Amino acid sequence: MKNKILSIIVPVYNEERQLRQVIELLMGTSCPIDREWIFVDDSSTDKSFHILKELSNKHHFRVIQQTPNQGKGSAVIRGIKEATGDYLIIQDADFEYDPRDIPSLIEPLIRGQADVVYGSRFKKNAFQVHRTYHYFVNRLLTLISNLLSDVYLTDMETCYKVFNMDLIKSMNLSSKRFGIEVEMTAYLAKVRVRIFEMPIRYYPRSRLQGKKINWKDGVAALFHLVKFNLFVNVQKAYQNLPSQYHHFADMPHQLNGDESESRH
Repeated sequence: MKNKILSIIVPVYNEERQLRQVIELLMGTSCPIDREWIFVDDSSTDKSFHILKELSNKHHFRVIQQTPNQGKGSAVIRGIKEATGDYLIIQDADFEYDPRDIPSLIEPLIRGQADVVYGSRFKKNAFQVHRTYHYFVNRLLTLISNLLSDVYLTDMETCYKVFNMDLIKSMNLSSKRFGIEVEMTAYLAKVRVRIFEMPIRYYPRSRLQGKKINWKDGVAALFHLVKFNLFVNVQKAYQNLPSQYHHFADMPHQLNGDESESRH
């Protein structure tokens, strides 16, 4: 039986100030399975790409340069296309999310108990330090997502989402910026998946410290919530979706004539 591999996608844009320290932290944390690191530089205008290339020789991770600058969502989609592991998680190139939480997040997938695991910043037993504005925006967007998707979560906008690779690879993702979080969640709600949610630690940074999401992304998220939940059907959301995730009633085109007759 081959060893399982976790693909970790790290989008990077203008993070030179603390990128070296972040990479050393990521590489220094332990994981119960092998890891495939894929750093996607989204046309940084500082020295981030040069730092990535330098440290890739030391730590043997992949570096992809995406040009022109297209946004976090585009970098994530590029990383998903390049990933070759059994599971996939997204890691921001800063200190907001603690990579020591990753082993507990991937455990339900390794055991075959879940298809997706969300790391929640708002679970009661999570280490909670939040900035007021982003806290209320995140909670509001999660509430709207829950109502539109009929999937109850405490933290839809979390960066830490772990997927079975065959599931995430089959999604027709298109969001170029931070709408990728909304799109992923909306698509999960359209199929039969087992979703776990577990507490994680979170250390938010301010815009002065390099945080890039702003109020415009919050407004755009409202548009994405309506679009991806109500106006994108499962046939458009997925391509070559593995059969274990099918809601057959919603996907009649997936059945051939014999299968359709056998169900009547």
